[in-house]
Amino acid sequence: MTELTVLVVDDEPAIRDMLRMALEIAGFRYIEAENIREGYRLVVDERPDLVLLDWMLPGGSGLELLHRIKRCDTSRELPVIMLTAKTTEDNLIQGLEVGADDYITKPFAPRELLARIRALLRRSTRGVATAPIQVHQLVLDGESRRVHIAEVAVELGPTEFNLLQFFMSHPERAYRRSQLLDQVWGANVYVEERTIDVHIRRLRKALQSPQGDYSALIQTVRGTGYRFSSRDFV
Repeated sequence: MTELTVLVVDDEPAIRDMLRMALEIAGFRYIEAENIREGYRLVVDERPDLVLLDWMLPGGSGLELLHRIKRCDTSRELPVIMLTAKTTEDNLIQGLEVGADDYITKPFAPRELLARIRALLRRSTRGVATAPIQVHQLVLDGESRRVHIAEVAVELGPTEFNLLQFFMSHPERAYRRSQLLDQVWGANVYVEERTIDVHIRRLRKALQSPQGDYSALIQTVRGTGYRFSSRDFV
């Protein structure tokens, strides 16, 4: 089996050394950068399978590199985990809204980080072969992992795709945030429930297309969570 490559972008040598040891023992190919410029070069040249990206970097914020990764067609779906000492809700949500798939706050245990990495890679690459699911002109194809509205492609990150796939496969039922975390992220991975709200916002925004606005299909159920319903959709 080909080794999966993890790119670590962090300016602290001690953090990089610790991550190198943990990732190589776990069977990953490790590459590293200590600044935004070198990090982006490695994203383009090495095509890693996942990026661990520090928030604070020389010459700018890791969010700047995250913006570049998510704006580029060839790297838009690259899974990114933010490494951050920032713990305020606004900062964490900002990272998720820019396009991060997960975050972990420093200091962290290598074992927890490895669990997050494996879970995110499973979400990003699994693609269960299923027949296309269609609601009006919204079509999700599980085999190709593509979503279209009126035959026009909708750009979704891996987490948003898996969330939409779960919703469309289980319509007309309200799910608590904890249930969505278990179903989409995995029962053995700790992710805060507020993460769901950020990904729901990103998914709704992606479903607002010139070809049709399907964001209303994802309904907020007060006191419970969310459901996917086309019952009143016109």
